[in-house]
Amino acid sequence: MSVDIDTVKRVAHLARIAVDDADAQRMTGELNAILGFVEQLDEVDVAGVEPMTSVIPMEMKKRADAVTDGDKAADVVANAPASEDNFFVVPKVVE
Repeated sequence: MSVDIDTVKRVAHLARIAVDDADAQRMTGELNAILGFVEQLDEVDVAGVEPMTSVIPMEMKKRADAVTDGDKAADVVANAPASEDNFFVVPKVVE
């Protein structure tokens, strides 16, 4: 993939970045170099490589996937002007 000056200016416009012609010309070369490196990485054979989260083997910390109320109901209503049985008490607005 190759980037031209029009593409650089369009992306700059979408990002709301002011880019003059000299900067657009410079960025064209830089972006093409970056995309060339990404294309090089795409050529690497990773067929037998397992996905990993770290460069050293380690077990991810996991928590139990259980639905709870958080056991914080009293804390939630602690600063409420009025509460009853861990519910907010509000004035009646509909007759």
